[in-house]
Amino acid sequence: MVNAGISFEATASGLNPSDFNTVINGKDVRLYVLKNKRGAELCITNFGGIVVSISVPDTSGKLVDVVLGHSNITDYQNSPEKYLGALIGRYGNRIKRGEFVLDGKSYKIRSNNPDCSLHGGLVGYNNVVWDAEQKDAQSLDLTYVSPDGEEGFPGALTIHVRYSLTDDNAMKIEYMATTNQATVVNLTHHSFFNLNGDGGGEVTNHVVTINAPFYTPMDDKSVPTGEIAKVENTPMDFMTPHVVGERIDEQFEQLIFGRGYDHNYVLAKRWPGELTYAAKAVSPKTGICMEVYTTEPGVQLYTGNWLNGFEGKASRKYTERTAICFETQHFPDSPNNPHFPSTVLRPGEKYTQTCIYKFGIEK
Repeated sequence: MVNAGISFEATASGLNPSDFNTVINGKDVRLYVLKNKRGAELCITNFGGIVVSISVPDTSGKLVDVVLGHSNITDYQNSPEKYLGALIGRYGNRIKRGEFVLDGKSYKIRSNNPDCSLHGGLVGYNNVVWDAEQKDAQSLDLTYVSPDGEEGFPGALTIHVRYSLTDDNAMKIEYMATTNQATVVNLTHHSFFNLNGDGGGEVTNHVVTINAPFYTPMDDKSVPTGEIAKVENTPMDFMTPHVVGERIDEQFEQLIFGRGYDHNYVLAKRWPGELTYAAKAVSPKTGICMEVYTTEPGVQLYTGNWLNGFEGKASRKYTERTAICFETQHFPDSPNNPHFPSTVLRPGEKYTQTCIYKFGIEK
């Protein structure tokens, strides 16, 4: 559903909303603009539920766009980075060999990566048109019904996602899903942040903290080994603040496998589903800081290691390590690792998740 009554002529990030108006698979696609009382702005398209821009103030009060993206819908459809800013599902991150067993039955997911299914298969939720309803200036509701068998996943899954831009300059994402058949669900969001500003160079200058004493090591195909390892005394340790570039090129096997950081961190939680502080990133260039809060047990730290120099908004080049991602999630390959927190959803149950990216100024 498109609400024609809410309209914006221009965006703070320089986007022309009409460049996103189209029809894909018989459904209307638009750009939705959220603004809060402090002047911050969040732009989202219902194609893939993609966050196109987030404009927040730097130390001087100037609005800075802090996510990578494209300036029009055609570029998103043809992007070399198809997860850029998108909603991810039905299963975010990796499932080994694209296979799992649920209730004694084997399922095969369409694989789109060597030895695994990544972010939901060949056509994930990043590549569908979500039904959209904007009821007010600061929130957007998105809905998608994923049919039984889509990409090989069992059960029809009905997903509702609400994006909100709060008056304390936070992007809040609330997820809810139900199924008519036992399935596995791991939804996440994949904004590529650069707190130096979109196109602001490498994020190796960002200072990062992650509230995680453990992580899940991976093999040379980026699939978890099943181990839960301590970060202590390794370059994976962000329990205290570290500059991203400080240890990223160390000859540490996990960093070699990922060409940098691309790992799931096991967050410190008192109980499952608790909304807690997960991570923080700070740009010394702009003074902008971002705190991440989540109800999920894990967060994937990814330092844009595979960005290949393609062109984004305002002809900016997105090269290796010019973005950082914090994907709140259950663990990769949980369906094949029973000791990981379960991602099984059954009829009568409700999947919920809350993720908050809160922006401010480092003092």
